[in-house]
Amino acid sequence: MSTAPAARPTLRERFGALRNIPPFLAMIWRTSAGLTLASLGLRLIRALLPVTMLWVGKLIIDEAVRLAGLPGPFPPLEQALSSGLLTPLLWLLAAEFGLAIGSDLLGRLVSYADSMLGELFTNASSVALMEHAARLDLEDLEDPEQQDRLERARRQTMGRSSLMSQLFGQVQDIITVASLAVGLVVYAPWLIVLLAVALVPAFIGESHFNTQGYTLNFHWTPERRQLEYIRQTGGSVETAKEVKIFGLHHFLIARYKQLAGKFYLANRSLARRRAAWGTALAALGTAGYYLAYAYIAWRTVRGEFSVGDLTFLAGSFQRLRQLLEGLLVGFSQVASQALYLDDLFSFFAIEPEIDSRPGALPVPKPLRQGFVFEDVGFCYPGSSKWAVRHLSFELRAGEVLALVGENGAGKTTLVKLLARLYDPDEGRILLDGVDLRDYDVDDLRANLGVIFQDFVRYHLTAAENIGVGQVDAMGDRARIEEAARRGMADAVIAGLPDGYEQIVGRRFRQGVDLSGGQWQKIAIARAYMRDAQVMILDEPTAALDARSEFEVFQRFKELSSGRTAVLISHRFSSVRMADRILVLGNGRVEASGTHEQLMAAGGRYAELFALQAEGYR
Repeated sequence: MSTAPAARPTLRERFGALRNIPPFLAMIWRTSAGLTLASLGLRLIRALLPVTMLWVGKLIIDEAVRLAGLPGPFPPLEQALSSGLLTPLLWLLAAEFGLAIGSDLLGRLVSYADSMLGELFTNASSVALMEHAARLDLEDLEDPEQQDRLERARRQTMGRSSLMSQLFGQVQDIITVASLAVGLVVYAPWLIVLLAVALVPAFIGESHFNTQGYTLNFHWTPERRQLEYIRQTGGSVETAKEVKIFGLHHFLIARYKQLAGKFYLANRSLARRRAAWGTALAALGTAGYYLAYAYIAWRTVRGEFSVGDLTFLAGSFQRLRQLLEGLLVGFSQVASQALYLDDLFSFFAIEPEIDSRPGALPVPKPLRQGFVFEDVGFCYPGSSKWAVRHLSFELRAGEVLALVGENGAGKTTLVKLLARLYDPDEGRILLDGVDLRDYDVDDLRANLGVIFQDFVRYHLTAAENIGVGQVDAMGDRARIEEAARRGMADAVIAGLPDGYEQIVGRRFRQGVDLSGGQWQKIAIARAYMRDAQVMILDEPTAALDARSEFEVFQRFKELSSGRTAVLISHRFSSVRMADRILVLGNGRVEASGTHEQLMAAGGRYAELFALQAEGYR
């Protein structure tokens, strides 16, 4: 797997990053071959216009000088026109006018093609980024370092269309330089060498400061994410209540100013050094230009060049200087932007470890035996503490199993392992006697209906909020309404102004916010969208009162008849309806049985039940 370059790339790494250009161009080609060819073709034609216009300009001046040098007084305009004396000059002027119009038209067509291609590329690369992120393991997405890489990659999908235009522009400029250089080679070849040598220092300086700019942005990726987080927290409807009540805006604004101020000072320092050195180094290129200009003027005075030659050579040399300077600086910028492409391609290079094996099995329908955890151990990446270890138990097919235990006991981790969001570090999980890793991972998850405690609140319509539970049935209104009825969300939706078509959440205009309990009923209905063999509720009812939670779980038990189900809740009055209760503590199974059996046995379950019951007295 390729990795992003070091925070301060070496010269070798800078040029090595150019390896990203071919796959980048391949992405552009796949985006739209037609627009790519159109942009390059138009640029090819436009690249030859500068030398053509300069040569026509030379001919115009030479013709004007010839006419001015004719003996005797120049005839009146009408006579000069009728005699054909001005015809060559007029044709040359018309040709230059046509070239000017054509150049402007070609420029606009190139801009149109580039803008359309850039827009399509941004869309295509953003889609590719989302698709790849969806393939990655939860471990990758929860890793702060990978989050930084994802953030940098996300920025590249928005900012690399400029690199496309720059690369295409470099090709156009190279062709123009070649055509202009032909003219200079005929007159004075050493002028090109002088010009190139004079521009090298500016190129080195630009390359150096481009690299420093990348280094600054690389170092500041975590702080940029913090700035974005603070900006969202300070101006989000989700956090507005606490921000106002606790007066957090002063704290958040101060923290934002502190971080933004440091980044501004670092950027300002770099910008000042870049401006100072850039001015000094660019002066060398200017000196080379005027030295060549003086040489051309001297040869014109001596009669070796015509006035037209002087204008052609001076114009060619000036244009060459601008183009060569742009090419050298552009090459430096391309090398710098290729470093940024490392962020994009290194993210695409991450491969998920949790994936379907070749010849993966479909999940049995129906389940016959259920799940078996055999001495399972799991430790979250970067943690030295086992989340669960020596975990052994059965989840029988058709059984409603409840998981209880204090925070950190491993309940949610168990669910993540069941859904193969993570794989065990020790032991194995069997489904109908076959290792869970031998099943097709997409088919496995398609057979699970899971609602976590931190479920997502989608700022979509109420129907879509439920429909995301089974995306391919998003247009099945009858199924959505049935899922809402099962999840007890039908009454919530009935109270919305536009019913199922009402946008929920305050993020968008005309959106209606819901209470925590109402959101949870929508989320539970989402789980019922799936015709899943295994249903899991991981404390999704925390915002409901005890009665509402009991009703939800009672409905859940009734609707889960014949299905395998897992309930996780802190309220013991709700989980007692399960067929069997599993008590977790410190990542292990401490006890298992019905409510009555566990109460009779004493231990942690009886203790926690008594403490909770005491709180209701």
